[in-house]
Amino acid sequence: MSTVSTTDGTYLTNLFNPQVVGDMIRKKLFDAIRFAPLAENYDNLVGRPGNTISLPYFNLLGAAELVLEGHDIPIKQLTEQTKDVTVKKYAIGAQFTDESLLSGYGRPLDEAVRQITLALAGAVDNDLLATMSTEAIESMTTDAGAFTANGVIEALTLFGEDIDGEKALLINPAAYEVIRKATGYISGTDVAANIIIRGTVGYFHGCQVVVSNKLTSANCAYIVKPGALAIYHKRDIFVETDRDIINKSTVVTADCHFATLVRDPSKLIKMPGAGTST
Repeated sequence: MSTVSTTDGTYLTNLFNPQVVGDMIRKKLFDAIRFAPLAENYDNLVGRPGNTISLPYFNLLGAAELVLEGHDIPIKQLTEQTKDVTVKKYAIGAQFTDESLLSGYGRPLDEAVRQITLALAGAVDNDLLATMSTEAIESMTTDAGAFTANGVIEALTLFGEDIDGEKALLINPAAYEVIRKATGYISGTDVAANIIIRGTVGYFHGCQVVVSNKLTSANCAYIVKPGALAIYHKRDIFVETDRDIINKSTVVTADCHFATLVRDPSKLIKMPGAGTST
């Protein structure tokens, strides 16, 4: 009886090395999270007990004051508040028969890694949107809750003198139909070199326009500056595999534990106030 070469033979243990699969998902995950460029990433929750964590954030010192010659400079105290966030676990798995891996069409394992990565990234994006919906500054527009190009211009005034700088306008595909016909819209080909977030389709009044199906209401949009959001990781992506010796199949599962937070509300505007993201 011939033996399988330990050098050239294909073994299920090689195909399903949890560390290898985990590294593949880990490397792809950050790029797959659509809104990641708008968020700061932190891993300082790793090793901390509990699933509800109080996270600190600083209050503003306030404006500088005019000081006359010989007078004391006003000294202000830097204070901070805390916000409770809940760590959530999202997970997904796939199961393969030996036949599908050894002689199936295509590359089932690579496809599973791709889909698991997208599923976990989608969970993070959904959580970021839910956080934005409840904690963003809401714009007051004159358009009775309908999305309009003028509404975007009005909402931008809420940034005050900080209106300059990079920012993204997140909109529904139906809202894109409105914005791309508006005066002042520039197509994505003219801003490709300066995009801050994947999927930018154009430029409007200083905003990089990003279309997302996750905003299921055409009347809801967000204007977001980088650093407005934060993703706190409780644990790195964890991948495990197991064998079912009855039907000769292998199961792979992956999970991630994280919390999302609006780190700086002054960099996040929801428009219009009547809209929702779900």
